[in-house]
Amino acid sequence: MRHLAADTLLPVNTTLAVALAVLLLAATAVAAVFRLSPDESYGRAREVVTAGVRAALQLAAVSLVIGWAVHHTAALIGFLFLMLAVATRTAGRRITPNGTWWWAALPIAVPVVPVIAALVLTGLLTVPGIAVVPVTGILIGGALTATVLAGRRALDEVAGRFGEVEAALSLGFLDRDAHLEVARGAASDALLPALDQTRTVGLVTLPGAFVGMLLAGASPVLAGTVQVFVLIALLAVEALSVALTVELVARRRLHRS
Repeated sequence: MRHLAADTLLPVNTTLAVALAVLLLAATAVAAVFRLSPDESYGRAREVVTAGVRAALQLAAVSLVIGWAVHHTAALIGFLFLMLAVATRTAGRRITPNGTWWWAALPIAVPVVPVIAALVLTGLLTVPGIAVVPVTGILIGGALTATVLAGRRALDEVAGRFGEVEAALSLGFLDRDAHLEVARGAASDALLPALDQTRTVGLVTLPGAFVGMLLAGASPVLAGTVQVFVLIALLAVEALSVALTVELVARRRLHRS
C-alpha cells in the first residue's frame, strides 16, 4: 500500500510549488481580465489570490495540528468545533453584513452534529481517530455551501419580489408564510450542486474521497462504497441546511438591513 501511494500521489517538491503558483496566477488573471466581480472591479481577483494563499498556509498549519489532535480526544473535539465556528462565520458573512449572520450556525450545526454523533455511536467512526476529521470536514463544507447559496438566493428573492410579499400579507398570509412563498423556490436551487454531483458520480466526476482512497491503496469497491456514503450523507445534510436557512429567512432571523 505504501509503495502504491508513493507511486501515485503528487510529489511535494519545487515543481509542484511552481505548478500551484502558475494555476493561482492564471485564476487571478482570468478574474481580473474579465472583471468577474459584482461591481466590475478587481475585487474577485484579489479574493482569488487571498483564498489561494490562505489555503496553502492554513492547510500547512492544520496538517500539523491534526497530526497531534487525532491522538487526544479533547483536542480533536475542540478542533471540530473550531471548524464549525469558522464555517458559521464564513457562511453568515456571505449571506448578510449585519449582526444576524450568527444564525448561520443553525443550518450548519444542526444537520452535521447528529450525523457525526450517530457515526461515532455506531462505531463507524472512532474518537480519537483520523477518519472523523475528513468526514466532518466534508459534511461541514457541504452544509456551508448549501447555507450560503440558499441564504443569498432567498434574501435576493425577497428583496426583488417584495411586492408579492406585501400582496400575500394583504390576502391574510402570516408574515412567515408570505416570505416563505417567495423565498422557498429560489433557495431550493442550493441543492443542485449536490444533486448533480451525486447523479454524475463515476460518469463525469470522480470525487475526492474516492480518488483519495484509491491513491492510498484501497480497493475500488471499498473506495466506491465510502464515496456513496459521503454523497448520500451530503444530500441529507444539505437538504436540511437549505430547509433551515429558508425558515430563518422567512422568520426574519436572517435578513439584510
